[in-house]
Amino acid sequence: MEVQSEWMEKLITTAKNTEFGKKFSFESHHSYESFSRDVPLQDYQDVEPFVQRLIQGEQNLLWPTETRWFAKSSGTSEQRSKLIPVTRESLEECHYKGGKDLLSLYYHHLPNRKLYNGKHLIVGGSAQINQLSADSYFGDLSAIIVKNLPWWAEIRRTPSKETALLSEWEEKIERMAKETIEEDVYILAGVPSWTSVLAKRILEISGKSNLKEVWPNLELFMHGGVSFEPYRSYFQNLIPDPEMHYVETYNASEGFFGIQDQLDTNELLLMLDYGIFYEFIPMTHFDGTNSSKVIELSQVEVGVNYALVISTNGGLWRYIIGDTISFTSLTPYRFRITGRTKSFINVFGEELIVDNAEKAMGFACSKTEAVIKDYTVAPKFMNSIETGAHEWFLEFTTPPDDLNRFRTVLDEKLRELNSDYDAKRYQNFVLEAPIIHILNPGSFDSWLKSKGKLGGQNKIVRLSNDRNYVEQFLSYLSTQQIEMK
Repeated sequence: MEVQSEWMEKLITTAKNTEFGKKFSFESHHSYESFSRDVPLQDYQDVEPFVQRLIQGEQNLLWPTETRWFAKSSGTSEQRSKLIPVTRESLEECHYKGGKDLLSLYYHHLPNRKLYNGKHLIVGGSAQINQLSADSYFGDLSAIIVKNLPWWAEIRRTPSKETALLSEWEEKIERMAKETIEEDVYILAGVPSWTSVLAKRILEISGKSNLKEVWPNLELFMHGGVSFEPYRSYFQNLIPDPEMHYVETYNASEGFFGIQDQLDTNELLLMLDYGIFYEFIPMTHFDGTNSSKVIELSQVEVGVNYALVISTNGGLWRYIIGDTISFTSLTPYRFRITGRTKSFINVFGEELIVDNAEKAMGFACSKTEAVIKDYTVAPKFMNSIETGAHEWFLEFTTPPDDLNRFRTVLDEKLRELNSDYDAKRYQNFVLEAPIIHILNPGSFDSWLKSKGKLGGQNKIVRLSNDRNYVEQFLSYLSTQQIEMK
């Protein structure tokens, strides 16, 4: 808590003469009580006018040092892209510090490893030059990180920077595969979904049966962006080595928040000294920027679902990033990502969150030897004849042999994980068993590509509380004559 208090004071003091700092009297705030009382909660609509001015070249608006980089954060396929300001301080003291700490923790657990004997393959996003200002650019956070890597990291990175920053993902995967297939890769880093696509192409080109045959010294996969659970069994088959390690990070466009600091659990350690001051809104009190209850770190409890609020050295102030977390430990502060503030289903009082869906999906895949690529879920509403249900649209890399068993295992695990869901499923009074549809391979990617959102940090919405998202998707499939089962 001392570290957090110091960072709150340092952030406020540093930014007191910015336009935002003057507007909300940062100079007069010497306690959390006054800061939280006088500075309103923010979402992207509040920040966007400042971002547009920064893009045009104005400075000293949200943060006093020059802001020339913008991380393209397009959380889901339905939203337009957000441009999050990235300062030199947030890059050095947050994102790069997170990478160094991750490797330090890894070596702490496994001191005899030789990661820097080989190459590090980063499956990153794309960077585009912002033509409105020749000195600034925007792109996926991973691309901004690659573009500014220090020399000691750049000498071990693969593929070439030109290939790494390509925006056309189909060409990019092909070039990455051909450039890296002969390298001695020790580390993979990236989003599981796109890393699996790259791995598949490398195996096709090489004729090998698994990645250890291509890269015998591969030992670490640093992943983030989406839950790893649905992909775990796939990667264990892809890399059949008990010495292979998987380390999760929570590195968003807005900041680097957590690292899996233990090898035997997927809990994340909250990183408290990265230039970020944290606040939390219990989801029972969440109402966007009008939320009635906001607490600081000392008040959080284990097992409560919180919306994350941050103030950062990137110039975000009391910013609601849209993610939800739940603490598993308070000494130290460890947590799990549970979903999004707008990604849930509670049409029937079942309070289903992404964390439930990801765990149940991973369990069902492991029991039926299936590998999921992507999915989305929406409610099927009650009518005079039928009770309600959840309708699952699934795209598999490896489909289950027995779809009925997959559905049964998925349903049973959801009932085990969520007592509200279980109650609504009792004797099918409120909810029927899940309705499962299997999509043709490439269906989600085709839709994303049609919206100009293929690759990078663009994601499919996992859970929707209405049918708007699913109906748009189904309409696209219909116009393209793409069938599903």
